[in-house]
Amino acid sequence: MELHVTPMLALLREHHLLDHVSNLTDFTATAVSYDSRRVEQGTLFFCKGNFMPKYLAMANEKGAIAYVAEQEYPEGQGLPAIIVKDEQKAMALLGAAFYGFPQNDLFIIAITGTKGKTTTAYFADHILKRATDDHVALFSTLDRVLGNQPGDKFKSDLTTPESLDLFHDMRAAVNNGMTHLVMEVSSQAYKKHRVYGLHYDVGIFLNITPDHIGRNEHPTFADYLHCKEQLLVNADTCVINAETQHFTDVYYTAKATTQPENIYLFARHGAKVDLPDDRQLDFEYRNDLEDLHESEFELAALSDRARHLGLDHRYTTSVPGDYNEGNAVAAVIASGLAGAKAEDAAATLNHVHIRGRMEMLTTKHHGTIYVDYAHNYASTKRLLAFLKRQTNAGKVTVVLGSAGDKGISRRPGLGKALTEEHPERIILTTDDPGFEDPMKIAKEIDSYIDHEQVGTVQFIMDRASAIKQAIDGSTDGDIVVLAGKGEDPYQKIKGVNTPYASDSKIAHDYIDEIEK
Repeated sequence: MELHVTPMLALLREHHLLDHVSNLTDFTATAVSYDSRRVEQGTLFFCKGNFMPKYLAMANEKGAIAYVAEQEYPEGQGLPAIIVKDEQKAMALLGAAFYGFPQNDLFIIAITGTKGKTTTAYFADHILKRATDDHVALFSTLDRVLGNQPGDKFKSDLTTPESLDLFHDMRAAVNNGMTHLVMEVSSQAYKKHRVYGLHYDVGIFLNITPDHIGRNEHPTFADYLHCKEQLLVNADTCVINAETQHFTDVYYTAKATTQPENIYLFARHGAKVDLPDDRQLDFEYRNDLEDLHESEFELAALSDRARHLGLDHRYTTSVPGDYNEGNAVAAVIASGLAGAKAEDAAATLNHVHIRGRMEMLTTKHHGTIYVDYAHNYASTKRLLAFLKRQTNAGKVTVVLGSAGDKGISRRPGLGKALTEEHPERIILTTDDPGFEDPMKIAKEIDSYIDHEQVGTVQFIMDRASAIKQAIDGSTDGDIVVLAGKGEDPYQKIKGVNTPYASDSKIAHDYIDEIEK
């Protein structure tokens, strides 16, 4: 891979990002990086994010050929300086160009929503694996899959990575023979321009509820919604859950750049949806059966274009929870638009397993333990309501916390969800506290709990101890819900990813210990 300075500057001018160039020479970049530790001879270096001038000095010493920044730095010491109006946008554009615009060689399904992105991504991935004979890449919160060899799969650091990493991985996927890509797109990816200039074949909008609002994320809900909606602006075809809050706003955003015939709407049978412009639903689904192990639903096409996809069928999913049926429907429709058939979905949806999503651990004498990533009002309330409805549970114990430095708006919602579902025991604990005091976070959640509607509330800041005490206090017929962390193998503490065994491993090992 390489990128010559002439097309580089032309691309920046085309997008009105170029301010000026100093010390211009005729050069060709043979590598790109925003990490000075990874600079090699011939690297185009980007001064991004939490940049410090000493990083540029280091990059220069290691052989950087030029740098891109929003201002000149003396540490550049004569290097060509490409000064831009927005470094993040410039990095996305030049990253795509350096890696040869790999997105043009992939059919891309992109997914956004406050909840359900990962589940939907895994559903679509499994369907398309069958439809394409394993030629699907996956960029999710949990995993990044770039091919079919063991070394092509690894754990994700971010839902949507930095643009240079994103286009690097796309190029790797294309080189590995992948023809399709399923990817989650976070609101932060648009807020920070990680996907600037990227276009999708299909964009899925699942839902929107207040989340990720705080001093280090989105300043307002309006900003959060705007960033979420940008996925639809950048998609050729849109698939929208018509039951989402703010549906009218979401629909008209999609319609502003997408022809109405390329917008597919779906909802649960009998749902009250307010459809604009005399629109009708394209698909509706009806729940036939649900239990703790699977759910079954019937999908029916209502419009001519929907019927043309041939997706009418009864489907069974192995990911329990009636709230996951909408995620499955979105995946079926998007995969159908990518060329999959109903039989591809029917043959695969009941074989999907997602780490940290509704994982169940049965015990001999301490009830049933559920591990789930639920971490905000909507997901926590839905999870608790579903479990109570399905299990006729005895005592319900919930262990949860909330992240520090971000998602501050989640804390009132968690208190509200706990109040409305009134578990008998709540243990507030640590969940990625960052630079905040975890006890302070727990106390804030507690301040939003109506203590007349719940049982006891405890504060145990060591998460492993909290899990063990929750299990100790449960007997046959009870349930223990470990919410928020899923399969995360670390705690984010004071800027460091501190190793953590994961909720499921701690629970599993402790049950083995006490029930030998």
